Amino acid sequence: MIGLILAGGIGSRFWPVSRRRRPKQLLDLLGGGSLLDATARRIEPLCGADGLWVCTTEELAPAVATELPGLCPSRILGEPSGRNTAPAIGWAVRSMPEQGRDDVIAVFPSDHWVADEDAFRQVLRVGAQAVERGDHDVVTVGIAPAWAETGYGYLELEAHAEAGSVERVARFTEKPDPETAVRFKESGRHFWNAGIFLFRGTVLLDLYRRHLTELAAGLERLAAEGSDPERRRALYAELESVSIDYGLMERLSSIGCVVADCGWNDLGSWASLAEALPEDGDGNRTVGSTFAVDARDNLLFADAGTVAAIGVEGLAIVRTGDAVLVVPRERAQDVRRMVEKLQALGRRELL
Repeated sequence: MIGLILAGGIGSRFWPVSRRRRPKQLLDLLGGGSLLDATARRIEPLCGADGLWVCTTEELAPAVATELPGLCPSRILGEPSGRNTAPAIGWAVRSMPEQGRDDVIAVFPSDHWVADEDAFRQVLRVGAQAVERGDHDVVTVGIAPAWAETGYGYLELEAHAEAGSVERVARFTEKPDPETAVRFKESGRHFWNAGIFLFRGTVLLDLYRRHLTELAAGLERLAAEGSDPERRRALYAELESVSIDYGLMERLSSIGCVVADCGWNDLGSWASLAEALPEDGDGNRTVGSTFAVDARDNLLFADAGTVAAIGVEGLAIVRTGDAVLVVPRERAQDVRRMVEKLQALGRRELL
């Protein structure tokens, strides 16, 4: 198996700790190293050091190389500009040696957390076998919903599925409203989309040619003319900006889902991080130097200095060297709105 890690995001919902030059995937949020390093170590038993690739940005490529010193520099692909996941994945696959593109390639986000890594790897083996047999052009990974989450995409399967089984995907649904999310949780056929895809590289490029014709043509121009850095930047900026979910996966009739039960968490917000941390007797989850008095069910995160909370409940309080964030945990998804406001105000020193 070839492992492709996507590591070009900015992690805006983890502001103020996640910044443009030090985004979420490069942070040690749970102890034991960065999320990127944890992802690489998690999948290396499946693909080996020689089968690992990382797609990031030109700006972050040096930091990625520092985080993964054992990775050959030629396997760190720096996007000239952010054009969403379909161009990133297509460009990365097209950049791999031709003789390896018929292998099974597994694409991973760089910033997720998995409690049971052995179970996770077994799920990937099952998915890879389904791809090798030709059961499906693409296999995704689905997570049984633990609650009615409105911030995730969902996979609706054609039949009920148990952990470790593979079923055909009937449709994708992005971020449902609260009532729909409750219905999805109770249906037994809807699963959170973990953002992991398995496919043969040759098959994926053929699917691009059929369903994303302009993007496929742009990737071929890059391969033919992109040896010069300036020309590569110009060509890359012309690629269609579209996610692989919207641009490709939702159009496919042969896509499978292998169900995982492995303690997965996408760490998509401060509230998600709290779910992955141990709690004290009052339900508080803490990182760094923190103190709580008559406080319950809070996330207290000190990247610098100390956080002290008295008589508050259900908050995420985050401190860095130059900023403090206070937000109700149930509104943790809205942190990106603060990042958008800072961008609009030109406060780049805080981004």
